[in-house]
Amino acid sequence: MGSASASASSSEAEEEPGRAPPPRMTTVSHHYFGGSSSERDHDLRVDIVENIEEDYGMFVWPCSVILAEYVWQQRPRFSRSRVVELGAGTSLPGLVAAKVGAHVTLTDIAHNTEVLDNIQQICSLNNANCTVLGLTWGDWDEPVFDLHPDIILGADVLYDSAKFDDLFATVTFLLENSPGAVFITTYHNRSGHHLIEFLMVKWGLKCLKLLDGFSFLPSCKADSLQGNIQLVEITLEKGKPK
Repeated sequence: MGSASASASSSEAEEEPGRAPPPRMTTVSHHYFGGSSSERDHDLRVDIVENIEEDYGMFVWPCSVILAEYVWQQRPRFSRSRVVELGAGTSLPGLVAAKVGAHVTLTDIAHNTEVLDNIQQICSLNNANCTVLGLTWGDWDEPVFDLHPDIILGADVLYDSAKFDDLFATVTFLLENSPGAVFITTYHNRSGHHLIEFLMVKWGLKCLKLLDGFSFLPSCKADSLQGNIQLVEITLEKGKPK
């Protein structure tokens, strides 16, 4: 992955009394798919505006890189599918889905306008026709009722155990709202898969597939990533009571 120069210099980053906070320092990273996944040999390039200070919602984390690669390798399945990405942040997986022909809605916390605005900017940068929507897990605002995804994506959304129930409530609602839908997520195995298994049972869900995130990743990408990252596909348990 290559990157362009930062848009703000270090001198601009010094805040002066009485003045508005300086703009965040950002860079554009380039992500390659297909071929040898390199600048010289690729089938798809996605450019991401991200914060070089590693702000959570505005930085491309390893789980996002792995989920995006999975979307690329599974692209026939995504073509013409309705896709919703939860906690999209820099939206790399959702953008890959859009580029391979999916109808994509990118969502993040409703009040985080900075992240949502950045998603809009990234969509424009990549000429991607995606819907951008504020969606806070566990909040039942009107827009969530209009979502009927075939596939739900979530990269590193299992990072705060205090929000797990809100996340799984939202995922379960979307799965119930879309018969046959599946939730695909990548996560650092911080708390152990047993906690996720407990939540799946609690919410009437089941695991369809569990993979080591590095098992399908090209070596050129794997070499730059670290962590014990899993990919899991989840759907409704048959016969779950409504």
